[in-house]
Amino acid sequence: MLRVIGQVALGAFLLVAGTTHLTVARDEFQAQVPPWLPLNPGFVVIASGVVEIALGLALLAAWRQPLRGLTGAVVALFFLAVLPGNIAQLTEHRDAFGLNTDTARAVRLLFQPLLILWALTTTHAVATLRSLRTPV
Repeated sequence: MLRVIGQVALGAFLLVAGTTHLTVARDEFQAQVPPWLPLNPGFVVIASGVVEIALGLALLAAWRQPLRGLTGAVVALFFLAVLPGNIAQLTEHRDAFGLNTDTARAVRLLFQPLLILWALTTTHAVATLRSLRTPV
């Protein structure tokens, strides 16, 4: 039951985060786009918001394996993909979301692995991926 609650909560979290990418926090999220990324920061924020909404909906809809586990793995990969932006925010001392000290940015960065773990554990992603690799 805890895994179900965790999956629903993560799906809802992604829906809210994705919606804020497209609305009220667009400028804040641009602070997390590394300047070395060869894409327009506004585009990155909008695209990542759309992806977060899609992933949130997928988490709320995927309850049967292997789809559930595959969805969790994709969500974990997404959290891994945005990690460089969080690192850039720390190393480049970029303020956003009230993170206006290196300590606050570092603490925020520590939560990224927890998000990855959250996606993997609530969806049984690792076990699902192992079962798909195992020949029958």
